[in-house]
Amino acid sequence: MDTILILTILVVICALAFDFINGFHDTANAIATSVSTRALSPRRAIILAAVMNFVGAITFTGVAKTITKDIVDPFALENGSLVILAALVAAIIWNLLTWYYGIPSSSSHALIGSIAGAAISAAGIGILNYAGFIKILQALLISPFIALAAGFIMMSLFGLIFKNTNLYKTNKGFRIFQIFTAALQSFTHGTNDAQKAMGIITMALIAANYHSSDDIPLWVRISAALAMGIGTSIGGWKIIKTVGGKIMKIRPVNGAAADLSSAIIIFGATLIHLPVSTTHVISSAIMGVGSAQRVKGVKWGVAGKIVLTWVITLPITALLAAVVYQLLNLIF
Repeated sequence: MDTILILTILVVICALAFDFINGFHDTANAIATSVSTRALSPRRAIILAAVMNFVGAITFTGVAKTITKDIVDPFALENGSLVILAALVAAIIWNLLTWYYGIPSSSSHALIGSIAGAAISAAGIGILNYAGFIKILQALLISPFIALAAGFIMMSLFGLIFKNTNLYKTNKGFRIFQIFTAALQSFTHGTNDAQKAMGIITMALIAANYHSSDDIPLWVRISAALAMGIGTSIGGWKIIKTVGGKIMKIRPVNGAAADLSSAIIIFGATLIHLPVSTTHVISSAIMGVGSAQRVKGVKWGVAGKIVLTWVITLPITALLAAVVYQLLNLIF
């Protein structure tokens, strides 16, 4: 078995492992608010999230194509399989570390930072597709601010519409509504996050000359969707605890507002083929919802730690991937 084939097989395995980890790492994004308000039991919430993640993952491919070609050109990437393997290893290490400590970091930042770092380590900074890379960075950096504003506006609208409604009836109604918003949130998560592993596998197939276009093969779509769905079914309880309770005290109306506003942002990004961090978007929407009620109600110390993790993920994973690439280069 030749080295290129071995590397390609390892890339596929690691990409599916990344998707699996992404599933349980980011499960909290879709279901934390519905679990914390008892709209859904943890078991039912995770089953719902797993199914809807899978459906979302096999429905769209635009984000996958962006990942395939907009960070670096896979057709111009020498030693491409090794670069992609190094990026995946670095992203997996970071995801597992942040999951262990219950920090809702961004799998998207980890993967994109790792691809850039490994590629630069292999071929220098000129290998980056600057237009595409900057476009992706802009989407990653701007989307949390849009989500913060959307959460604030959504909660303000709910406050105006239901200001004269009986609190008990309102909470009961929004708990039921949260089942829908949790399903929608999980679907949009699948349409964006699962695409990243699909794009990586396709990128590796092109780099190894096993595929000749940025079209995503059907087996790649199905396997990535399954990996994320299975990962989601396991759940990420530490991150659920952080997102669902440590940012602010969440009531059903808050959870519904946060879920709905963040789902709209994520799905909008999917429609224009841009990868965004579902973690960033949902956490920001929760902060926006909390700010609409009472700024002091948001635990800004916890929020600050989350934001710090967002900021450091890209450079740390880029550096880690560069080191991993050099180590793998010694082996292969």
